[in-house]
Amino acid sequence: MMHSSSNSSGNGNGSSNSSGNGSGNSSGNSSGNGSGNNGSGNNGRSMASLDSLYAKLQSRPFILAGTCVIEDYDIMSQVCEEMLELSSRYGFVYVFKSSFDKANRTSINSHRGPGLEAGLEVLSKIKTQFGVPIVTDIHESHQAGAISEVADIIQIPAFLCRQTDLLVSSAKTGAIVNIKKAQFLSGTNMVNPVQKVIESGNSKVMLTERGTMMGYGDLVLDFRNLIDMGNMASLAGVPLILDATHSVQKPSSLGDSSGGNREYVPYYANMAAAIGIKGFFFETHPNPDSALSDGANMVPLSGMDSMLSTVFNTLQAQQ
Repeated sequence: MMHSSSNSSGNGNGSSNSSGNGSGNSSGNSSGNGSGNNGSGNNGRSMASLDSLYAKLQSRPFILAGTCVIEDYDIMSQVCEEMLELSSRYGFVYVFKSSFDKANRTSINSHRGPGLEAGLEVLSKIKTQFGVPIVTDIHESHQAGAISEVADIIQIPAFLCRQTDLLVSSAKTGAIVNIKKAQFLSGTNMVNPVQKVIESGNSKVMLTERGTMMGYGDLVLDFRNLIDMGNMASLAGVPLILDATHSVQKPSSLGDSSGGNREYVPYYANMAAAIGIKGFFFETHPNPDSALSDGANMVPLSGMDSMLSTVFNTLQAQQ
């Protein structure tokens, strides 16, 4: 049904990571970092490796997962190691996610992260240690070049998905660009952000659904958006992702921070798998209640195994 649903969910366990997917601990770092249209970056990443990674994201089940914001390295490495093992077990391509800056926190007193330079150093260390691709957020156009030296995927935050300069600067790095659908847009509206990237010379685009505003301080997940994006000819071949954790967010509902209902995350992920979605975004943490950002939405790391097992079985049933 969905354009991206080949449902080859069983493959990939123990696969070589020379293409950059990082689905097993035996991988080397030829998935590399770096970027730019000049062919390769400071850690040996080539445009060919990005093209190979994107082809896998188009054809195989995959997971973007990690902490909301960069935290203590021991926590980051624990999350990455566990998610890498689970992804390999269930046949998902794995991409590690964390943010160097949370520029849209509710309060000026909220924790934002280590910043661009220090944050990219941490992400580069994770990438080197575990051989995984990296996705992280961009907030300002001038950050694109530096981010692309480490991240394989540059993520456009939902609030900023119509910012032309941000989309164009990200596109021109040659990195894969993941655009999050704004909480105030429909799935059909996302054609225009995608075209901004493609017409800037980069066809490696992904789209993420992360919920729609329902009055004040609440989101709903309207699965019609994923179905509509999947059925639009102009978006053919664009991998679709459900952000199952931010979709349960309650923005600013706690006054100076956002709340959420993490208990709904497994249901949302499984429903997405049931309609053919093969890309999943999760924020997870060993102890979400002590996380530095968005803990109310996060899935405890200990709960990821059972959830991914269920999602895997749903994908398998459709083959």
